Amino acid sequence: MTYAITQTCCADATCVAVCPVNCIHPTPQERAFGSTEMLHVDPRACIDCGACADACPVDAVVPVDRLTGPQKVYAEINAAYFAGTPAPEPAEDSPIFHAWDRPTFDRALPADFRPLRVAVVGTGPAGMYTAQDLLLHTNAEVTLIDRLPVTGGLVRYGVAPDHPTTKKIGDTFARFHTHPRVRMLLGLEVGAHVSARELAEHHDAVVYAVGASGDRRLGVPGEDLAGSVSATTFVAWYNAHPDVAPDAVDLSAERVVVVGNGNVALDVARILVSDPERLAGTDIADHALRALRDSAVREVVLLGRRGPEDAACTRPELLALTGLPGVDLVVDDHDPRVGGAVDAAGPHELAAVLRHARREKVDWSQPPGAGRRIVLRFHSAPTEIVGGDDARVRAVRVTGADGDALLPTAMVLRAIGYRGAPVPGLPFDDATGTVPHDKGRVAGLPGVYVVGWIKRGSSGGIGANRVCAAETVTSLLADAVEDVLPAPAHPAKAFQRLARRRAPRLVDARGMATIDRAERLRGGRDGRPRAKLATVADLVMASRGRSVR
Repeated sequence: MTYAITQTCCADATCVAVCPVNCIHPTPQERAFGSTEMLHVDPRACIDCGACADACPVDAVVPVDRLTGPQKVYAEINAAYFAGTPAPEPAEDSPIFHAWDRPTFDRALPADFRPLRVAVVGTGPAGMYTAQDLLLHTNAEVTLIDRLPVTGGLVRYGVAPDHPTTKKIGDTFARFHTHPRVRMLLGLEVGAHVSARELAEHHDAVVYAVGASGDRRLGVPGEDLAGSVSATTFVAWYNAHPDVAPDAVDLSAERVVVVGNGNVALDVARILVSDPERLAGTDIADHALRALRDSAVREVVLLGRRGPEDAACTRPELLALTGLPGVDLVVDDHDPRVGGAVDAAGPHELAAVLRHARREKVDWSQPPGAGRRIVLRFHSAPTEIVGGDDARVRAVRVTGADGDALLPTAMVLRAIGYRGAPVPGLPFDDATGTVPHDKGRVAGLPGVYVVGWIKRGSSGGIGANRVCAAETVTSLLADAVEDVLPAPAHPAKAFQRLARRRAPRLVDARGMATIDRAERLRGGRDGRPRAKLATVADLVMASRGRSVR
């Protein structure tokens, strides 16, 4: 028996580090690591020790003989990845320790420089991988800061609720919340409660892990009509983000058009047509579950500018649509290039997944049928969102090889990517939506660093932040060795006092743990992992131990 890595792989490569026979690839030293959809287990070399399954933070590694239903295909996917390549040589040492797994030092060890005080702004994966490296490999004191009164970032507010195992990475990060060298200041916004300069004056170094909270624009007429919503807003809505009101999304449309076919586009399509009772056992926002139960949506159309061979999603996410209970997957056969790409695709290419879908030339003049379905329409670029006299969305005009087509709809979701927003006090590259940097060092600001999407743009999943954080922490510690970090101008506890004066609703580690218990208790009453509190006021109230309805 061997193991297989399945859809929920986060590619943080913890499994690579513990494998005693080097059978999991690509490793972080291999070129393909940065672009791979997921990691793979070589069935020829696997010795069935189970170390990878024990180490996986998201339960993605499963014995092949336990794969059932749609998951069985992952045994083939793992084997196919190694087809035609020689089996790797067993490692000489066990377990394998990889240099990438920790920051590297060219000329000194952490003990050779003074103890550091480091602020990490943002508690999503990028920020927490940064904190993890600092706590495990140095004697630094770390201040965790988030503008919201709760931790998690995109693990809490970006991962779809029907991907609960992916969210388990949050449990791994949570163990650092109560670390003796960690101070947690939640509900503190840099640029509002404190300035970037004040933050820097109280710490040896500041690492910004603020992600990419904005969305990319289509740049077509009608984009701002009522009923045209960004996918970032929709994802935040169903994940109970405090910035998005419960009534921000109207699901009265029978057909929803999603512009884009990346993983986020597939997430929102899947949520829109899934059986609400299937979602009732997840941590989906209470208001979103109520709206989905009353939803009129029966059809979701995903628009892609290019062909199926170039779809922006990953193969595992597309595979998940082929087995969605009660939902048909249809490919609009309006362009001969679509069928040609599907037919010509190799068995393990992205386009080959669509052989599981029904192909038909959709008549868009007709309303959606009685059932639920997802329609993939490739080679279709949106040129206009058409509105009615009431300034609401009525249709989307697209252009392709067969000319223009009008897709009637009352709701458009724009899912063409996240975009970073300027950070007060830091330089910003408006073209890329990132902070200019050199290996994480912010240009012109000694002691200031970036990590994650605000550093590299909105690419890469959870695991990509681990390597990204290691690079930034390596730069930070190299600067510490060179003694070029500006020393704090104030004593260690001064920043906590300043934060409490400026942000009266501050939440600390004890308050965060209280919120977690309250949400789990609320969810447990209905058989759910948690029921998220959806407003800042409720989160703060729960952190104080007060009952929230």
